Amino acid sequence: MATVKFTFEDKRISPKTVENVETDMSILEVTEENDIHLNHNCGEVCACSTCHVYVLKGEDSLEEISDKEEDFIDRAINPRIESRLGCQAVILDEDAVIEVEIPDQRKIIGHEH
Repeated sequence: MATVKFTFEDKRISPKTVENVETDMSILEVTEENDIHLNHNCGEVCACSTCHVYVLKGEDSLEEISDKEEDFIDRAINPRIESRLGCQAVILDEDAVIEVEIPDQRKIIGHEH
């Protein structure tokens, strides 16, 4: 089972590692199931950019980025080459070790859980 290591731009939040993550789960689903705050407005259908994250390691273990996702990443705050949308970054490799940085959520107006 995969491992996802989360760090945060907001350094007041401690890093968190989630182990035993099943394949076919998105990064957003991992955050939802493990009480990690990541805004999301569109219901996981790739129609906004509020679940924007940075994949620092393990990109090859995720579903390939689509043109539609790239279009919405361009609308995110401070997009970078390692940007993905959490709702579209689906884990495919059961042995993956993925490192994700979550942007400062105080800068994003979005659904809070």
